[in-house]
Amino acid sequence: MIALSFALDYFLASVAKEEKRNVVAIVDDDEQVRDSLHDLMESAGFRSLEFASAEEFLNSGEREHTACLITDIRMPGMSGLELQTKLKQEHYRIPIIFITAQGDEKMRMQALRAGAVKFLTKPFDDEVLLEGVRVALDS
Repeated sequence: MIALSFALDYFLASVAKEEKRNVVAIVDDDEQVRDSLHDLMESAGFRSLEFASAEEFLNSGEREHTACLITDIRMPGMSGLELQTKLKQEHYRIPIIFITAQGDEKMRMQALRAGAVKFLTKPFDDEVLLEGVRVALDS
């Protein structure tokens, strides 16, 4: 009976780890961007969750289930860089890919120095983004 309980616990932990490995959280205030990224992630086999703001993501309880975060830099309320800082302060090591319409070099360097996987300027190549997601999920 103990062996069966151990095997079940091991199986459930493996399933939970696999589910987390493929969860990509998308944080962007632009609904069309969120929908487009969601469709792209799903077509590549990744489970994705969408959030209209950094605050919505933080209040969702999904931090523990997120294996990669794609976020805009500039959003009403908390920015993507502020979200990155908050996650680091709370000891969440979620790989982050930043996307932005503004190619600000200072922001790019700040994000990358703080551990971002990629910093992409819109419009970007879908394959480049997917490569970044794969790298993030493998880290």
